[in-house]
Amino acid sequence: MVTIPARISIPVRAVLLDMDGTLVDSDAVVERLMGRWAAAHGLDVDSVLRISHGRQGHEVMAEFLPDRPMAENLADNEELLAAEISETDGIVAIAGAAELLDVLADVPHALVTSATLPLARARMDAAGLAVPAVAVTADDITESKPSPCGFLHAAALLGVDPTQCVVIEDSGAGIAAGRAAGATVIGVGAASAAHGPDYVVNDLTAVTVDHEPLRVRLLDR
Repeated sequence: MVTIPARISIPVRAVLLDMDGTLVDSDAVVERLMGRWAAAHGLDVDSVLRISHGRQGHEVMAEFLPDRPMAENLADNEELLAAEISETDGIVAIAGAAELLDVLADVPHALVTSATLPLARARMDAAGLAVPAVAVTADDITESKPSPCGFLHAAALLGVDPTQCVVIEDSGAGIAAGRAAGATVIGVGAASAAHGPDYVVNDLTAVTVDHEPLRVRLLDR
């Protein structure tokens, strides 16, 4: 059930955070570059963008061009990644992201993203945010969201049962992955409510952490 926060307190052992749309607003770059690829292949740009958020590029490409050799999709994805790493204009932190990462400094937490590690570093740096010490990226997993693979791997690295984690996500694919991992899922942004998270916040200014006992607290904002 989706609940708008009103002094909600969730007991946890670890926090798992998505990047794009959760910590970092990279929509302008994603739409520009993925839209350019879609147009070059005669595809409807809005349709491609609608399903691309939170997923690896080559998987999106394969969905729209199922008869195309995967090697070509992988080659296009490499070019797309190189462009994404170099083009960071317009990337900003989501409201409350820096403060939440500061609060989590002494709490088990991890970044879980469908981006590669170089791309994650480029976007987090552009937003003025530090990459957490534990980061699960596209380089570490074989299946991207909505597979729970990334969240399960992060929980294992932290030595925590995934059912005792809170996942903070914005996309439908990411929310589905968090739920499949058995975690409690907090959706970021009003649009996330449509994807069935346990709770919804407008942005990260509504999320904080109490250390003793360890709880994620949702503020009434």
